[in-house]
Amino acid sequence: MSTNIPDVIIDAHHHFWHLNEGHFPWLQEAYDPNEFFLGDYSAMCSDFDPDVYKQRTAGYPVKATVHVEAERARDEAEDEVRWLHELHAKDSGFPAAVVSYVDFGSPDVGEALARHAAYPLLRGIRCKPRTSHSPDVSIHGQAGTMQDDKWLRGLSELGRHGLSWDLRVPFWHLEEAATVAAMFPDTPIVLNHIGLPWDRSVAGLNHWRRGMAALAKCDQVYVKLSELGLRDADWNIQENASLLRETIDIFGWQRCMFASNLPVSGLNVDFPTLIDTIQLGARGLPSEALTAIWSGNAARFYRILL
Repeated sequence: MSTNIPDVIIDAHHHFWHLNEGHFPWLQEAYDPNEFFLGDYSAMCSDFDPDVYKQRTAGYPVKATVHVEAERARDEAEDEVRWLHELHAKDSGFPAAVVSYVDFGSPDVGEALARHAAYPLLRGIRCKPRTSHSPDVSIHGQAGTMQDDKWLRGLSELGRHGLSWDLRVPFWHLEEAATVAAMFPDTPIVLNHIGLPWDRSVAGLNHWRRGMAALAKCDQVYVKLSELGLRDADWNIQENASLLRETIDIFGWQRCMFASNLPVSGLNVDFPTLIDTIQLGARGLPSEALTAIWSGNAARFYRILL
């Protein structure tokens, strides 16, 4: 293990599930590799829980983790939160914080948020806005998009419950997301997976950079250094580390946090290589910055006490 890794790691993004304790359509009867951004994901269609997580991360000082909603059947979203609290109670505190799902477009969004917020580990919500399948297709203003007034009203409810928003959109929606973030300056927001820069061409990366810079202007927006996997491509540690360093430079290390995205990331990279990639991207930063990226920023954002 590298000496550059601090004594404490907080993993700010992963997923747990037991397939016999809930309904996960995308992992069960609705399995569709054509719709999944990494292609064939059959290797993930089995239980993933703290025991398996600890096997994958063995030898590394992961002291706390954050579960992000795993697309369990939407009518079982609160059941997922309840199950995660049971895991926490019987498994030495994993996960330490929970990000659940509530439909921002639902007419009873306020009541649902109140129920979820009553759980002591609940810190935030991930409700993905509707997005287009490519940069060349516009769905601007349609139901469920980031221009839908009903959906935005649901997002506005987070503040009264003290909850954050996990933002997950591909790179071509980042500038739209920045517009939304500016509307809610008091709502903590964290961008998942460095904005999913799937197009590594010069034009694609310039598009990604514009969106990242726009989001970074909103002081309440953080970013997770996670999920750089590409469909039908091997893990490129140098290229991925370069994108991580650009992200750190754009947002500042004070708003960047390590996240594994296990088990999804395991389709492209093992945990040691992922750690090495983060290290390479953060090379040369002062120890204060490294500690913040590996644990401190996630602890502050998700209110985790170690």
